[in-house]
Amino acid sequence: MHDDDREGAASPEGPGSAADSDFPGARTLWYLTFLALVAGILTGFVGGAFRKLLVETEALRTDLVEWAHGHGPWGPLVPVAVSALAAGLATWIGHRWKMSGGSGIQHVEAVERDQDVPAPASTVPARFVGGLLSIGVAGMVLGREGPTVHMGATLGALVARIGRATRDEIRVLQTCLSGAGLAVAFNAPIGGAIFVFEEVAHKVRIRYVIWTLVAVAAAVTCSRVVLGDHPDFRVLALAEPAVATLPLFAVFGLCLGLLAVGYNYAVTRTLARVTAVRVVPPFGTGAAIGAVIGLGLVYVPEAVGGGDALAQSMLDGREVAFWMLALYLALRFCAGPLSYAAGSPGGLFAPMLALGTLGGVFFARLAELSGVPIDADTRVTLMIAGMAGLFAASVRAPFTGIVLVMEMCAITTVSISMVVTAAFAVIVASALRSPPVYDSLREQMLDAERRTGRRADGTPLE
Repeated sequence: MHDDDREGAASPEGPGSAADSDFPGARTLWYLTFLALVAGILTGFVGGAFRKLLVETEALRTDLVEWAHGHGPWGPLVPVAVSALAAGLATWIGHRWKMSGGSGIQHVEAVERDQDVPAPASTVPARFVGGLLSIGVAGMVLGREGPTVHMGATLGALVARIGRATRDEIRVLQTCLSGAGLAVAFNAPIGGAIFVFEEVAHKVRIRYVIWTLVAVAAAVTCSRVVLGDHPDFRVLALAEPAVATLPLFAVFGLCLGLLAVGYNYAVTRTLARVTAVRVVPPFGTGAAIGAVIGLGLVYVPEAVGGGDALAQSMLDGREVAFWMLALYLALRFCAGPLSYAAGSPGGLFAPMLALGTLGGVFFARLAELSGVPIDADTRVTLMIAGMAGLFAASVRAPFTGIVLVMEMCAITTVSISMVVTAAFAVIVASALRSPPVYDSLREQMLDAERRTGRRADGTPLE
């Protein structure tokens, strides 16, 4: 649409544009709502297909590992080689189509702040294929939400460009559709919407609200056509925690804050160090990291992969030796940043949720060893609060973390425990002046662009 066709549009971009106004003209409102609906439908089907194929490739990976264990001492070399090859290809894709590497959330935030340009359409197939290779085949410790968020944002910008929207409207729609991508990743529509306001836009305005809600509703509806409608985690009914247990969750939050600070530092420093190694081509870097992950798949499968199966087994009450819990925590703490440093498509959220779950189990065992009685409901509540608390402290988006985990577990009775845990975790991370992980990653991305004088899509910096 041209500007003279829009009511209330003063200029194609900037403070006076229709998209910038909280009260755009009726024609603009309906037209952009239609674009958000179309982009949401595309995001739902693309993201749903991505998740479905991830499940199938992960099942094939598990079958391959089981096959390897039954074929003598050389059998385990097969999944290691497959993981190395898949990770190498995924990393090559992430460097060949530069905007497809890593999480993508930091790029969405940079576009929203007018620090970068929207990703090109080629980002969608690159992230789709690269994500299947890195997460599904290689078993890297990465999350599905990174690709789905960025694919959603890219589809939002693409539909807006095709619809001849202004530059500012393209920016707003890519932001709104990022929430649709997150909602599809975790079947969490409200969490996806809050993510837009709290983490990406850092503000709540009516234009974001309308188009985000439309996009999220369309995307989740379409993804459920592909995947079905069920929460990501199965959690039995839990009793509301006693008031007397809240100090326990406050202490747990303090510990999670420290864990988040360490994890953020590990992610950013490992990425910086691996990126600085220029003598090894991207394929070689990815293959080397993939081989390490492949060894984990063979010998300690719980320590690698996205972590959903591990988290579910813990929520189901699986008993694990204390030393094994410590090993899982340590290995996943190291494998997550290492996987991310490869530069292949994949996010941080899902592995963070698994780490938070392990943190909850580990803290419960420590409390028991200290003489504090922990019943079954409190143990599970600590796991759920651990997911929300670690997310809140690392990303510095507590409302998103709390609501996201509530929707993933389909439970609200433990909300006060989650709030207390998240609050104290954020207090510790803020007091230690640890920046939110995506702020750090965005600055690293922009610094790299300034050094080369070009954006990730190859266009020169203005």
